[in-house]
Amino acid sequence: MNTSIAIIGAGLGGLTLARVLHVHGIAATVYEAEASANARTQGGMLDIHEYNGQLALKAAGLFDPFLAIIHAGGQASRVLDKDGNVLLDEPDDGTGGRPEVPRGELRRILLDSLPADTIRWGHKLATASALGDGRHKLTFADGSTVTTDLLVGADGAWSRVRPLLSEAKPAYVGTAFIETHLYDSDTRHKASAQAVGDGALFALAPGKGILAHREPNGVLHTYVELHKPKDWIDGIDFSDPVAARARVAEEFEGWAPALTALITDGETDPVPRPIHALPVGHTWARVPGVTLLGDAAHLMIPSGEGANLAMFDGAELAQAIAANPGDVEAALAAYEKDLFPRSASEAIAAEGVLEACLGPNAPQSLLDFFAHHQPV
Repeated sequence: MNTSIAIIGAGLGGLTLARVLHVHGIAATVYEAEASANARTQGGMLDIHEYNGQLALKAAGLFDPFLAIIHAGGQASRVLDKDGNVLLDEPDDGTGGRPEVPRGELRRILLDSLPADTIRWGHKLATASALGDGRHKLTFADGSTVTTDLLVGADGAWSRVRPLLSEAKPAYVGTAFIETHLYDSDTRHKASAQAVGDGALFALAPGKGILAHREPNGVLHTYVELHKPKDWIDGIDFSDPVAARARVAEEFEGWAPALTALITDGETDPVPRPIHALPVGHTWARVPGVTLLGDAAHLMIPSGEGANLAMFDGAELAQAIAANPGDVEAALAAYEKDLFPRSASEAIAAEGVLEACLGPNAPQSLLDFFAHHQPV
């Protein structure tokens, strides 16, 4: 079996690449390890920004479907201290330029926009090897193989394609997130629902924070943030959800009950997410026939830009390919020329966001950040 363009990974970036290529009449095949589009839930809310994610959706011809899934009110932001005092309350007046949408719905729009045979589900990449002249052989976990003239790694943090280009590996940044949910919050968790408000909550102190977001249907999606060594998070038995919630909540002893209830009353098993990142300014020398996008190229500290950047990367790469018909190397060179400074700038900014949230002057540092920037 042969294919000219192989995209590894059916996340938002890989799907945007495939869709914008399709808009330009260029065929591609997406190989995805998961068994189907519904193999797992697709996370929470995403704020899609005017200057990157929305531009990608316009290039994909999908801006109107995107507008139809916006979660009205979701751009609201508030900052609290550990005692629950409201330090900042920014309502959503519809002018923020970063409307919130459910990740799963956005992915569905992209999936539905592609020809039915575009995605090969259940294809987990095992190895990729260069054949010369920019061509690569892909071997999948089920033993099947393909060869391709252009290989794009859109396969996330632990990319199997990245080693063809770079020896860099993601490293733990010293911060872990723990994820929980509350349901039917306006009825069953009123104090927490009131604390979170209509959009995003940032309750912060140096080295720790409780971040939460209101999702449709009264769901409160919480991310606890802690500056902790990796062995601290590894030492918690998350197979015992009750004990794990209690251990995490100990770090917030004395905080307002409406805030700590976002942890202790969690209705889903707490999920640890140690944060890893590639080196800021990660680049690679041009290698024929292969490139990366999204987290595979520039995994960084979460800052609200990751999905936006992945989609923008996909659209930019597709447009470079369309603008250089028959010259893959010219397309990749043009794409990477802009990719590297763009991703380095955003990675530096992401470090600044984390410092504003958890640094020694939190929460005042986040208030100062918001005074000079749009809320994250």
